[in-house]
Amino acid sequence: MTGDLRTGQVAEAAGVNVQTLRYYERRGLLDEPARTLGGHRLYPPETVITLRTIKTAQRLGFSLDDVADLIEVGRRPQRDQGLGLRERTVAKLAEIEARIADLDGIRDALRAAVAAGCDDLATCAGNESCPLNHVPDRPPGRCGCCR
Repeated sequence: MTGDLRTGQVAEAAGVNVQTLRYYERRGLLDEPARTLGGHRLYPPETVITLRTIKTAQRLGFSLDDVADLIEVGRRPQRDQGLGLRERTVAKLAEIEARIADLDGIRDALRAAVAAGCDDLATCAGNESCPLNHVPDRPPGRCGCCR
């Protein structure tokens, strides 16, 4: 087992904590490691790459369930079963672009509310001309509740 790494070494090399490493193991994202006679886990060096891959996928918006599916698809001899990385990435990109569009609308409404001086959400919510009630097909106006 030369070259194998103990739990702390793997966690440090991958930039995760030990609890994350064990959680991923329980979730099946990592293969169960070999153990020493004393019961210590020994991971192959490739585990560090797998952990970095998982963290990268999470930063890109994939859930752990998505990551587990991608790992499973990658382990199959015939990878044409199920959605692969390319298809999932295209779908994730569309989802992120839709979220960005929603956030752009929210940002615009908040900027308009700040500019209009909205101070009371309950009062503003009851006035259709308040920027906080703005809908895309109707321009925001100034309401009596705003300064």
